[in-house]
Amino acid sequence: GRLRVPLVFLTNAGNCLRSAKARELSQALGLQVSPEQVILSHSPLQLFSRFHQRCMLVAGQGPVEENAHNLGFKHVVTIEELRKAYPLLDMVDQSRRPKELPPPTTGFPTIEGVILFGEPVRWETSLQLITDVLLSNGNPGAELQDVPYPHLPILACNMDLLWMAEAKMPRFGHGTFLLCLENIYKKVTGRELKYEALIGKPSPVTYRYAQFLIQQQAEKQGWKAPIRRLYAVGDNPMSDIYGANLYNSYLKSAQQNQVQAEVKRSPQAASPQTEVYLELRNDCNNSVESCESILVCTGVYRHGGDAPRKAEPHTMETVFHGHRDFCFDPSLVEASYIVQDVDDAVQLAFKKENWS
Repeated sequence: GRLRVPLVFLTNAGNCLRSAKARELSQALGLQVSPEQVILSHSPLQLFSRFHQRCMLVAGQGPVEENAHNLGFKHVVTIEELRKAYPLLDMVDQSRRPKELPPPTTGFPTIEGVILFGEPVRWETSLQLITDVLLSNGNPGAELQDVPYPHLPILACNMDLLWMAEAKMPRFGHGTFLLCLENIYKKVTGRELKYEALIGKPSPVTYRYAQFLIQQQAEKQGWKAPIRRLYAVGDNPMSDIYGANLYNSYLKSAQQNQVQAEVKRSPQAASPQTEVYLELRNDCNNSVESCESILVCTGVYRHGGDAPRKAEPHTMETVFHGHRDFCFDPSLVEASYIVQDVDDAVQLAFKKENWS
């Protein structure tokens, strides 16, 4: 009933607590999963300590305040708190418009940054209020003559355009919400929306954080030999496989002692969290040599017929569903292996490792 191999569960979900996701996995799998084995889309934000003392607007659903505080953020404002403080901002739903002109808002803190935890419930409200905060430099009650640029820092978690639920077709994810926000901001200002960080799969920071936790588990389990290979199993070519392959390319470049030079040239240089990424690299030993990507056919990706053991060249769709800040390289969505389900993926890893 205990895991023999260090394991982390890497999800782009972010609308729950780490402990709640661990309980959910424990019940589903019939084994004890600890919160330390769960990485939510926002978990690596623990590393972004330079923002922890700022007043941050948090958007998403679920326990966003508690998640922010657990990650180290001291001062947070929710979209709902902002809406109540400035009731004239949220005007799309006529049933929620104030019937009388409210008194001027006083004493509300200046917002110093934005955390996008995941897709909100009322997209029009969040899109409007986040845009207001960016255009007003954190004071949505003020009227500025010029649009401030660069705008306030934005930390975004989970870039998935689509995700698979019970419906026959994939559903909109947080990546779709980000796409809306980016295009609205550019349409209104003529400028590009910039991110201080993009966290969650396929961000290399997230995979590095996963490696860090896996190596911690190995030490606790008394493993003497260093871990050489990671196996990343997922059902979404544009997040799970792309991220694993991107991280694998980083590991290969690290072996050649050209990390600093390669970061400038590799696709992850397009993501703005390289500085923190390199900080985490120094906190993690470099025994790992590769990260094998294994694609399963039980979610976003569906393979016709029997699943081959090795991915055939050019089997993936060429439409890029990834985030605009991650350069598209067709090879990065080609899995090392395609199998039917997670059980087959685990058996494949065991076979490759000669593990009885």
